[in-house]
Amino acid sequence: MAKATFSALGKEPSITFVDTPVDIRDKYQYYTQAEMDKLRAAGYEAPFTSLEDGVGDYVKNYLGPQRYM
Repeated sequence: MAKATFSALGKEPSITFVDTPVDIRDKYQYYTQAEMDKLRAAGYEAPFTSLEDGVGDYVKNYLGPQRYM
């Protein structure tokens, strides 16, 4: 998501990784993935938006300076 945000801003990624603190490592959710089978089974047929496209749209159309003028 960070890379997609930098890309939407037209900037080179500048990301520093920080290890998860030891005291919360066993409580942290490292992976999340939506299971879309039920949605498709319910009849939803439209294509999904990629993370990169969704972040780009949000940054450009909702966070951009023209939004607040």
